[in-house]
Amino acid sequence: MLMRKVPGFVPASPWGLRLPQKFLFLLFLSGLITLCFGALFLLPKSSRLKRLFLAPRTPQPGLEAMAEAASHPLAHEQESPPNPAPAAPAPGKDDPSSQATTRRRKGWLRRTHPTGPREEATAARSSGVAALRPQEESIPFSFDFSAFRSRLRHPVLGTRGDESKEPQSVVRTQREKVKEMMQFAWQSYRRYAMGKNELRPLTKDGYEGSMFGGLSGATVIDSLDTLYLMELKEEFQEAKAWVEESFHLNVVFRIKAIKLGEKLLPAFNTPTGIPKGVVNFKSGSNRSWGWAMAGSSSILAEFGSLHLEFLHLTELSGNPVFAEKVKNIRKVLKKIDKPFGLYPNFLSPVSGNWMQHHVSVGGLGDSFYEYLIKSWLMSAKTDMEAKDMYYEALEAIETHLLNVSPGGLTYIAEWRGGILDHKMGHLACFSGGMIALGAEDAKEEKRAHYRELAAQITKTCHESYARSDTKLGPEAFWFNSGREAVATQLSESYYILRPEVVESYMYLWRQTHDPIYREWGWEVVMALEKNCRTEAGFSGIHDVYSSIPNHDNKQQTFFLAETLKYLYLLFSEDDVLSPEDWVFNTEAHPLPVNHLDSSSRAGG
Repeated sequence: MLMRKVPGFVPASPWGLRLPQKFLFLLFLSGLITLCFGALFLLPKSSRLKRLFLAPRTPQPGLEAMAEAASHPLAHEQESPPNPAPAAPAPGKDDPSSQATTRRRKGWLRRTHPTGPREEATAARSSGVAALRPQEESIPFSFDFSAFRSRLRHPVLGTRGDESKEPQSVVRTQREKVKEMMQFAWQSYRRYAMGKNELRPLTKDGYEGSMFGGLSGATVIDSLDTLYLMELKEEFQEAKAWVEESFHLNVVFRIKAIKLGEKLLPAFNTPTGIPKGVVNFKSGSNRSWGWAMAGSSSILAEFGSLHLEFLHLTELSGNPVFAEKVKNIRKVLKKIDKPFGLYPNFLSPVSGNWMQHHVSVGGLGDSFYEYLIKSWLMSAKTDMEAKDMYYEALEAIETHLLNVSPGGLTYIAEWRGGILDHKMGHLACFSGGMIALGAEDAKEEKRAHYRELAAQITKTCHESYARSDTKLGPEAFWFNSGREAVATQLSESYYILRPEVVESYMYLWRQTHDPIYREWGWEVVMALEKNCRTEAGFSGIHDVYSSIPNHDNKQQTFFLAETLKYLYLLFSEDDVLSPEDWVFNTEAHPLPVNHLDSSSRAGG
């Protein structure tokens, strides 16, 4: 069972949702996607950048100067541009001795940040950009800038006008409040923990911790695109400057993503091509996590959540190897027998057989399902394989895992060889948003059903918040013994600033514009302010059922990357990071939709 979370400790039980090793896995892959996003905006040639990003309808100033500065990793800008473009370096290090995992977040993996020993800094700072150019030229970078420009159907930050001239509406006030929370969280981190992985707001210091394996600056990496999105320009420049000057990679922004992807390729050297969880950068050896069926298994939420990033790496580099690796994963998963159409969480990368019939849409499995529907969307709805796999998996989940409690609450249980655990984890609450996201492309007779299912699951997750004293949800909640949507033991009663519930609010709002989702989101804002805000940042709490919060002294990196970002988007117009242009990866970092149909019209 879950161990009681105490300050500085992450539960290490196999059924817990966060393990120290996961920080290695997640931070590398979270960084990979922020890097892919950043690679689009920090190319070295300013003329190309201007053509890339400035859609004909919506000029955005300041990018040219930004591009010139981004091409020089140690350059200091004289002033902040009016609208800086997002910089996104990879959290993975180039240290050959470091170990990186192949993926991911969810469940235990989902909102964690992977460990990985920090690189011994070898960047040639004194020699400037000239010393880096041979390396740059050795890495292919073939992204079609004109085609990407044609894909952007909306400005990244939306079309809202000059807000200073608009009436102070309620929703604008709410959005500004979330922005203030982000600014406070960042400034607290900057003041007490800059360069460390996470802020400890009670003790007003930084936290590195063994769970990060010597890596530093995780909060900076995860905050970059949120700061950009909220137009916190000074703070964004601070974060970017830290990355340029203190995040020691001996490559410039535009090739970090590709280089990191290449470092991860040895993880796929298995008889099946299913990657193992850990790869050694120096030797190229790989291994599975010791806790994963005694080191014999890869995890569905790890190897199943690479598709978006690796396909985009192929697009950036022109190197098909990244796409080939993830397409082989699908080939294996399609071929293998699946119990009742369900995907268990543990798979042997040697034999290609399931190692245990444990199925969860929360911990260990969650982001695999999310990446199927998002692969369909990112492909501009051309990836039929991903679409078919998603709806087949969803049908199996609905048939075998979906339940309605006596009190009328819809939930997705966990499955262990045919026996159900009638509980949901907080991490599984992303599924309401996922189902809403995929409803539009279901068979016509199923669309209304999926929209209603998404709404009902999201309502259940809201109830897990509403039934606590703090109005924040527990790590896991049960449906048994006459108790519904509540944790049944202290070890599951904690809240660590998780984003999944507000993630679903955001997607349901954008689909339905039902004001209830903004009402529920505002309740979360108020609960965070009351129970989690401290003098020096935000902190998780040990027990959501206690009216007197007992803080855990951790401002998690994903709070800035995801929780506050989703809340901000909830109170923003729909064209801010429009779903027509962008798909969020599992850590809420955006990847561009690949509008192949518009590529042929590019270049004008």
